[in-house]
Amino acid sequence: MILRDVWHIPWISNWDPQPTSTTVVTWELIATATGTRIKLTHSELTEKLAEDYRNGWPSVMRKLKSFIEQTGENMATSFVTTDQDAIISEIEIAAPPERVFTALSDPGQLKHWFGSEECPVKSWEFDARLDGAFRYETEAGSMVVNGVRAFKCHGHVTEYDPPKVLAYTWFANWHDDNTARTVVRWELTPRNDGTHVKVTHSGLSNLPVARKDYSGGWPGVVENLKSFVEK
Repeated sequence: MILRDVWHIPWISNWDPQPTSTTVVTWELIATATGTRIKLTHSELTEKLAEDYRNGWPSVMRKLKSFIEQTGENMATSFVTTDQDAIISEIEIAAPPERVFTALSDPGQLKHWFGSEECPVKSWEFDARLDGAFRYETEAGSMVVNGVRAFKCHGHVTEYDPPKVLAYTWFANWHDDNTARTVVRWELTPRNDGTHVKVTHSGLSNLPVARKDYSGGWPGVVENLKSFVEK
């Protein structure tokens, strides 16, 4: 199965002889065995504009490639499993596993990094022990998923092995089915210069809207974790 993300972007430029006309830029990101293949299509162009962009877009692509390959080791990676059941996000953090595990399990720290401007944190509760309960709520923000703007989720810890593994059930009010049981599992692996962090959110095969949201959400979460722990 080929994993592919596609974005269609209306494009209006002031250098178009008809600046009110709309062209379309389409980006396709296709997962490969060694990385990502990027395909860009600029359609609805006049012959004159096509000639102008013929040299411009290859330059943009070269700069994009250079930027990503220079900074990629500091960025999160993420993919959906082929059975559509799980999102897996990974990142390298320049801090020991003990420090990262504390940030994942201390509610006083969670409320400072697990959230975003689109859905600001209202409260975090986390009983860091096997079968301990957690609860997370946000204020009503600008993000909307399945008609929900104030997000609430809860669950219980199913694995607790500091500083290696932390897992918990995850029930959320913005899921397609808010009674569906999903599981979030964190794995921390020590590296010479810090910690490799892997988070797997499974149980999403029947939650297509939530799965799409998480495919963009979890990379942001692990990048927030990295920024918080490394500061």
